[in-house]
Amino acid sequence: MTKPIITTLSAVAVLMAGTAALPALAQDTQPSHAAHMMQKPTTLNLSAQGEVKATPDTASINFGVMTEAKTAEEAMKLNRDRMSAVFAALKKLGIADKNIQTSNLNLNAQYDYPQNAPAILRGYQASNRVTVKVDDLNRLGTSIDAVVKAGINQIDGINFGLKDSKTAEDNARKAAVAALTQRADLYATAMGYKVKRIITLSESGGYAPQPVYKSFARAEMMDATPIAAGELNVTISVSAEFELEK
Repeated sequence: MTKPIITTLSAVAVLMAGTAALPALAQDTQPSHAAHMMQKPTTLNLSAQGEVKATPDTASINFGVMTEAKTAEEAMKLNRDRMSAVFAALKKLGIADKNIQTSNLNLNAQYDYPQNAPAILRGYQASNRVTVKVDDLNRLGTSIDAVVKAGINQIDGINFGLKDSKTAEDNARKAAVAALTQRADLYATAMGYKVKRIITLSESGGYAPQPVYKSFARAEMMDATPIAAGELNVTISVSAEFELEK
C-alpha cells in the first residue's frame, strides 16, 4: 500500500477519532529533512544576436512645399497650388492614393528683428509635408525628379524598407538561437557541465526601416537624382536561461 493511501487513511482516522489523532497526523504529513536539503539546479543566463542582410524593395520619401507671402491667405494659396501640382504628378507616376499621406501642415508668421526696435511682421510662411511610399525602387530617382519639377522645394529624407520582413526576421532568429546554444555549450563544457534544457527564452529587436538622412533646402536646383538603396540589417536578440547538469 503506497504512502499517499496511508496518508489518506490517517486523515480519515483523524476525522473519526477526534483530537486524539492530531499528533499522529502531524507526524505523517511533516516534510522530510531531505526535501529541505534539495539543491537548486545550476543555471546559466546568456544572450546572443542574429543578423541577416536584406535588399530593400520599398522606400518612403518625406518631402514638402514651403511658400511665403505677405498675407496668410496668399501664403496658403501659393502652397495649395504647388501641392496640387505635386499630387497630380504623383498620380501620373502611378502612385496609389493609399501610399500618399500628409504628415504635417503649418502656417507661421515671419518677423524681422531690427536692433533696438520692435519686431516687424514680414509676412507668413506655409508648409505642407507629405510622405510617399514608392514600391518600385527603379523609379525612385525619377519620382523624386518629377515631384521637384511639380513644386516640391524640401526633401527631408528617405526610408528604405521591406514589403515582407518575416523571412528575414526568421532567418535572424535562427542565427541568434544557433549562436546562443553554441555559446551555452561552450560555457557549460568549460565549467565541467553539459546543457540539460532551456528554462526560458525571450527575444527583442527585429526589422526597422533604415533612414537615409539628407536635406535639400533648394531641391529644385538638383540635377537627375541617383539613389542607392544598399542593404538593410535585420537583427534579432535572444536571451535564455539554461539548466546545467554534470
